Amino acid sequence: MATEVKLPRLGQGMESGTIVKWLKSEGESVQKGEPLYELDTDKVTQEVEAEASGVLLKISIAEGEVPVGRTIAFIGEQGEAVAESPDGDSAGAAPAPAETRREPEQQRVAAPPVSTTTTNGRIKASPLARRIARERGIDLSSLTGTGPDGRIVAHDLERPAPTAAPVAASAATGEVESRALSSVRKTIARRLTQAWTVPAFQLTVDVDMTRANELVQGQRELNPDVRITVTDVLTKLSAQALMRHRDLNVQFSDDALLVFPNADVGIAVAAPQGLVVPVVHGADRLTIAQIAEARADVVGRAREAKLRTEDLEGGTFTISNLGMYEIDQFIAVLNPPQASILAVGSTRDQVVPRDGELHVLPMMTMTLTCDHRAVDGATGAEFLKTLKAFLEDPGLAL
Repeated sequence: MATEVKLPRLGQGMESGTIVKWLKSEGESVQKGEPLYELDTDKVTQEVEAEASGVLLKISIAEGEVPVGRTIAFIGEQGEAVAESPDGDSAGAAPAPAETRREPEQQRVAAPPVSTTTTNGRIKASPLARRIARERGIDLSSLTGTGPDGRIVAHDLERPAPTAAPVAASAATGEVESRALSSVRKTIARRLTQAWTVPAFQLTVDVDMTRANELVQGQRELNPDVRITVTDVLTKLSAQALMRHRDLNVQFSDDALLVFPNADVGIAVAAPQGLVVPVVHGADRLTIAQIAEARADVVGRAREAKLRTEDLEGGTFTISNLGMYEIDQFIAVLNPPQASILAVGSTRDQVVPRDGELHVLPMMTMTLTCDHRAVDGATGAEFLKTLKAFLEDPGLAL
């Protein structure tokens, strides 16, 4: 009997996903674990692997938004019949709409450009085309797709759009430009609104970064093939401090505090699709060089919109570093269900009194925001005191 391919739940709270592109055509052989289609969720766009081997007998839903658990395709033996569900829709075996039905390859190649069509209100475009459009502020609805079934592909964004002149004129006259919210931007808005309702408090300290900067330089000399940054040192030392103050290494839920045995540190990244927080898992067990490699990997994939669901889940603490933008101090918004986030500013030379004398020292300001439902002020202060001590004398973290 043919195996139903159902839309999976790829993360906590996921209710639906958008099928962007099938990587296999009907009639093609499929191996279990082989990428089958691209799925866009409110967090990432990722390839979903086949859960069975055989032949892709039928694609029931070619693209568009689909609820979790809906049957979207069937895999089975060559020539095997696909049974339609009694109601014709819950099994996903109903014929795909005409505009999403796949045509033979020869017809697709020979077909002339057609007007862009939509499925379930979503414009048909490749993931690369969507990313380029976001980066350049191009309205996909103004383009004509030359890909299969009128899909917009990256090449279409290189051709002059018919509405280019009116857009320029609108800009010149000061008219408002309307940009549709992406799924990632909607998620950011929802989560930050949720965070804003949390009773939170902030604690701020200034840190002498002399020894920490020396540690960064020493690590770079010891590991010339790895680009080690202050963020990597902060991640390691924060993880060590979290292990000494486990009451801060928590997630808040309605009826319990989840206290974690390891420090899974999220790093806020400004990606083209919006703010994302990939996680360096088990940072307390990793060396600074290993953290640097893990951080470079997830940050790189975040900026290429290639993060996986597991990259974004399980964080117990977040670091948001805006020092590279010359920001001296700021307050970061909590990343629920995490109970704390550290905002890091730039390092600047400042005149500091020490032992009755004035010294010019590289100083950095850190602000810790805590969910007061989960963390008390004294707990946050003790953690921040330990982290400051580690940064000013990294040997204390050993």
